[in-house]
Amino acid sequence: MTQDTSEKIALITGASRGLGAALAERLGAQGWHIIAVARTTGALEELDDRIKEAGGSATLAPLDVTNENAMRHLCRSVYDRWGRVDLWAHAAIHAAPMSPAGHMALKDLDKTIATNIRATGALIPMVEPLLRAAAAGTALFFDDATGGKRFFGTFGSSKAAQIAMARSWQHEAAKIGPRILIDTPAPMPTATRARFFPGEERAKLTPCATEAARIVASL
Repeated sequence: MTQDTSEKIALITGASRGLGAALAERLGAQGWHIIAVARTTGALEELDDRIKEAGGSATLAPLDVTNENAMRHLCRSVYDRWGRVDLWAHAAIHAAPMSPAGHMALKDLDKTIATNIRATGALIPMVEPLLRAAAAGTALFFDDATGGKRFFGTFGSSKAAQIAMARSWQHEAAKIGPRILIDTPAPMPTATRARFFPGEERAKLTPCATEAARIVASL
């Protein structure tokens, strides 16, 4: 199959809302083709409309990142069509409810581990060959400051583990590629943050589009 090398390819996992969606829109407007992965078909279709309005293009993949077979099939399809991924931005997370460590619900813990840790560990070997096939393949992860804070035992620990995994990959790939970036975004008015901090004054938070612009400029 002839592979398309005419445009940069961005794979965005967790693309339907928040920072993932803002990155998709920003990159799409700059001529990148977006492969948008998320569970919510309706939100992906709305994202596609916004990308097209800005003159960009996208391929929608309504998938759950914890479905390893589906993600493996997607990566194979990406290889067959484009032969590479220039950027992988991993914004998919599961935000478990806040609770004291002594009262963590195991079902919430299991789902959080499956999405934030296991899925990341499964995706890295799938996406790494696609990134290495690009001229300057880059993987982008997002850290936060909740690890070790009160009532963040489930979510905070899972994000800390995810970022530790990314840092290991970063050190391993320093000489051979791909490039691994870890960014710590400013607090944004996302639905996830609203669940964690319901009384917060959202007007004082940094818009997702502003953070997306900063991150894209730094790539």
